[in-house]
Amino acid sequence: MKTEILSANNEPSISQALSRLQDDELVAYPTDTVYGVGALAFSQNAIQQLFIAKMRPDNKAIPILLGDPDELQRVAAHLSGIARRLAKQFWPGPLTLVIAKHPDLPQNISPFATIGVRMPNHPIALELLRRSGPLATTSANISGQTNAITAQQVYDQLVGRIPLILDGGETPGGNPSTVVECTGPSPIILRPGPITQEQIHEVLGE
Repeated sequence: MKTEILSANNEPSISQALSRLQDDELVAYPTDTVYGVGALAFSQNAIQQLFIAKMRPDNKAIPILLGDPDELQRVAAHLSGIARRLAKQFWPGPLTLVIAKHPDLPQNISPFATIGVRMPNHPIALELLRRSGPLATTSANISGQTNAITAQQVYDQLVGRIPLILDGGETPGGNPSTVVECTGPSPIILRPGPITQEQIHEVLGE
């Protein structure tokens, strides 16, 4: 497979990325943390390609990135008030919500009844996501290897494994998102991150 790097700062590149995604192919793109590699969230075949390209264990769930908070209802079996309020306050941004998985999502996206969902704060990611719809997205590197913060670093690891990399320059890298379980009566922080427990409790009035 030939791997192409295109500048993300023009319409033809975004259009080509959307065409690749619609054909069940994979596209790497910059986010507000590291580069991610994405596939259509409702395509079982495309998600399987993610596992193959990354050599990722198939017992690990793949998060979903959204371009609009309204799309939460497409990927959630049901949404708690907690999830809605946290998304409204902190999206786009470094907060992943763990919610009940919608039954229409492919089984291979997660072996669990839940799925992690986030809206990244990055203009290129948001432009792509708003036009593609939800993307199953994980870090654009071989599983267990170093995260990529440039398009070249993605290429060095995934050349011949994915067809397209959108080059949006260097990403901030840094800390991964805060992960919050939102399926119960109270939020549970599963992974601390940039958004603190105090901020979460303040929004929820706790």
